[in-house]
Amino acid sequence: MPVDELRTERLVLRRWHDDDLEAFAAVNADERVCEFLPRPLTRAESDDLVARIEAHFDEHGLGLWCVDPVDEPGCVGFVGLAVPTFEAHFTPAIEVGWRLAPEVWGRGYATEGAEAALAAAFDGAGWDEVVSFTVPANVRSRAVMARLGLVHDPADDFDHPRLPEGDALRRHVLYRIDADRWRRRRPAAGSPPR
Repeated sequence: MPVDELRTERLVLRRWHDDDLEAFAAVNADERVCEFLPRPLTRAESDDLVARIEAHFDEHGLGLWCVDPVDEPGCVGFVGLAVPTFEAHFTPAIEVGWRLAPEVWGRGYATEGAEAALAAAFDGAGWDEVVSFTVPANVRSRAVMARLGLVHDPADDFDHPRLPEGDALRRHVLYRIDADRWRRRRPAAGSPPR
């Protein structure tokens, strides 16, 4: 059953609208956002990414939701779930991920949105495990992964198969959380995450 929208205290995570494309393209063109990605995206590439995200929703019922803050409506990026389309030692898998405009960094939106996405993965869709990955130097995203309760084992680190040998971004760290760990650490309603 598709999950078109999730709500948190401060965010609406929803499917994409045509009027989100310009703001999302600005996120994807920002050098700060793309520091640990191969390169910034053109407007056409950003629009194609949204089309692929929407196709993922149609296929899997979940995806990378557009983040729309309640107090300041408008697209500020994505948070959600995606099935990696490459082969690695941990695939097939479901990944939790985020990409947000620098203007909203430091507000806890990635953690808040990803908590809702993990609840959808474990409580809604019944998945056993969720992963997340990035390059070792991406300390901001790694801190979010740790706050969410995902665990890093250096033995799981891998070379991203879509990046060529010698690329400075090829090596990735992998974090994991299983459903049992998620349920043990999930905060009770109204209490802060542990």
